[in-house]
Amino acid sequence: MMLKMSDLAVARGGIPILAGITAELHAGRALILRGPNGSGKTTLLRTLAGLQPEVAGDVQGGGDAIAYSAHSDGLKSMLSVAENLDFWAKIFGTNDTDDAVQAYKLEPFKDRLAGSLSAGQKRRLGLARMLVTKRPIWAMDEPTVSLDSDAVAMFASAVKAHLATGGAAIIATHIDLGLPAADIMDVSQFKAAAREIASADEAFL
Repeated sequence: MMLKMSDLAVARGGIPILAGITAELHAGRALILRGPNGSGKTTLLRTLAGLQPEVAGDVQGGGDAIAYSAHSDGLKSMLSVAENLDFWAKIFGTNDTDDAVQAYKLEPFKDRLAGSLSAGQKRRLGLARMLVTKRPIWAMDEPTVSLDSDAVAMFASAVKAHLATGGAAIIATHIDLGLPAADIMDVSQFKAAAREIASADEAFL
């Protein structure tokens, strides 16, 4: 077991969104988060990544073992593709960026400024960062946005390779990635009960 959520509750803007989440993530497995927009997938991922505290319950594992990929690609626009990857390699204390370049076919763009890339190319570079981190758990929020079908296949292959080497992933996506070692969790089933509003608070809503 690499990550365990026990009766976990998370909030957005101080308002509980999800509650009672109990799930485990094991080595070699992926957990796919599903649910409509606004249902709490991003909030859950941010909580697991340590970017915000949980409201209740407990998370075991994770911490520095998690690499998080958000909606933003997290790129330095005035650095080249190679320089961006080198920057992240230094941040995470790793040295090898070759696997990341090859996985997302970035060789032709290594000397190009990140700011000059297309949206899809930027996304590929942002996802390549996950390989550079060398962290065992990937937490990813809608990673296939802006990707064409070929790039989606690159991403799926990278995730499969990560799982095959004992890594794990928790991914919010509506796309079928064809992962054989994946479980699906619809976060809608954990929707938190509406908060009761005291009459004294109504004037501020």
